[in-house]
Amino acid sequence: MQQLKNIAIIPARGGSKRIPGKNSKDFLGKPIIAYSIEAALKCKLFDEVMVSTDNKEIAKIAVQYGAIVPFFRSEKTADDYATLADVLLEVVDEYKKRKVNFDNICCILPTAPFLNSKRIKEGYELLNNNKFYSVFPILEFSYPIQRSLIKNQDLSVKMAYPEHLSSRSQDLEKHYHDSGQFYWIKTKILIKEKTLFTTKSGIIELSQLEVQDIDTLDDWQNAEIKYQIIHGE
Repeated sequence: MQQLKNIAIIPARGGSKRIPGKNSKDFLGKPIIAYSIEAALKCKLFDEVMVSTDNKEIAKIAVQYGAIVPFFRSEKTADDYATLADVLLEVVDEYKKRKVNFDNICCILPTAPFLNSKRIKEGYELLNNNKFYSVFPILEFSYPIQRSLIKNQDLSVKMAYPEHLSSRSQDLEKHYHDSGQFYWIKTKILIKEKTLFTTKSGIIELSQLEVQDIDTLDDWQNAEIKYQIIHGE
């Protein structure tokens, strides 16, 4: 069985309810998935950069920008309930049938136009040099979650954490969230633990300028504006 070092897997199904055609939608002149493919290719870490999709249009775009689509995703991993780990495990199984194994996987999300190859390389170095099982970038919440509010149906509000009603923001512990860009993981650990948030996960902390969540059309427009400002376009 052929043993290769690294594979980049970009999961990009065709269905998207909040933003129709999200993974192939134009983002400032090219399909948004193209940014993820180009970042993966530029870092030159991967034996293969593949797109896992159930959609022929996405597959065509993927090949156009330099990725491969050696097989299509199953219906089971293309529904709304399949996790990223489910998708990756299916890819691993399909390659195994072709007598190909990989030591490490980098799952790169298809809607991450702010991602760059430098951060992917940084994650890879952290994965290997610190003996982590998985590595992914995180981002500090821009406002203390301890002072978050809960909205009631009658439009009244209450503190989610009333014990912090009078706390100063600078005195509260910082909290972070997943940036939604990429995840490095050792293949044997993925098979064993079946999750990307492993028992020994490492992180890279990103700045607010490096991340933009894209779940709504408003998010999309904000991302385009932010990208243009950062890149001077």
